[in-house]
Amino acid sequence: MGSFLPDSSAYEPLTVIGRGLDQLMTVNLARYRPTGEHVAIRRIDLESCTNDMVTYLQGELHVSKLFHHPSILPYKSIFIAENELWVITPFMAYGSARDLICSHFTDGMAELTIECEGKPCADFGRWTGLHVGLRSIFSLIRHGQRVRVVHDFPQYSIKVLPWLSPEVLQQNLEGYDSRSDIYSLGITACELANGHVPFKDMPPTQMLLEKLNGTVPCLLDTTTIPPEELSMKPSRSGADSGICEGPGAGGVRHSNGDHGSTSAGHPYNRTFSPHFHSFVEMCLQRDPQKRPSATTLLGHPFFKQIKRRPSEALPELLRPVTPITSYELPQSQDSSSALASLESGLGHLDVDDWDF
Repeated sequence: MGSFLPDSSAYEPLTVIGRGLDQLMTVNLARYRPTGEHVAIRRIDLESCTNDMVTYLQGELHVSKLFHHPSILPYKSIFIAENELWVITPFMAYGSARDLICSHFTDGMAELTIECEGKPCADFGRWTGLHVGLRSIFSLIRHGQRVRVVHDFPQYSIKVLPWLSPEVLQQNLEGYDSRSDIYSLGITACELANGHVPFKDMPPTQMLLEKLNGTVPCLLDTTTIPPEELSMKPSRSGADSGICEGPGAGGVRHSNGDHGSTSAGHPYNRTFSPHFHSFVEMCLQRDPQKRPSATTLLGHPFFKQIKRRPSEALPELLRPVTPITSYELPQSQDSSSALASLESGLGHLDVDDWDF
């Protein structure tokens, strides 16, 4: 926890940038008055929360405060303001990866960009089990002892079903462990590369059956989409139907959900490196025991293609995207004009659910 004051008067709300938790949470971009820096404030209406939800939030915040890792967005302060719970976090000026996909990279990001974003996730996975977001986190430590597996199903997880591993969805007596997070990492890699999450538009029951039957998502490129489809403009058949069985598929049925089309040829007429394909295939093994550990993944050749630290390389790789706060006018200009400019910069965001 940082040294940010647990006092609502120390924060100047600027504009609403998102909502979540069944509309009980509002997310504000704000300025921390003592230093002038931007922060995000998650304001939760406690009076409208059920007792179960309050208990759930207490547990979530307790576990989340235990983490100290560069890949985890820290909580700067947590306090009660009248009937609201305020959670203060740094403001990420580039938005989330989902924001970037929706606004700038609708057909997916470049491989090096994904490498920079994926390595911190794998590094964090060496130390704890992370399932899709801190809202769905489960500790493998029970009563001071590390347990082999857990059996809990993530609460409030309807929107994250595509990222959940087959064994989590199956809910059998065998349970699951941190290797389920490796599966989620593979799904996220496909999402960043393809511009959409696999299984996105499937009914939950069909998604469960597809995963349990061994349907494996893949990267969409010239090695996984049949050549005859690459020579045509995107249609509602073939790769667009969500199934691809290209030369790199190895006879395994691959599913990638639905994705948009472009008017200038096929959007996936590209080729990812064999290292990237190998990385995704290892993560998405149906049998969790065949998936590598996070430590093993960090030694994968996929993560050795870029020589600079992700924090140094990402701004260049994300061009022409600029930080959201760069839209703000100097404070010497009219404050209402400055706020209007900043809100314009936030206009491309379409955030309807925020996870802790």
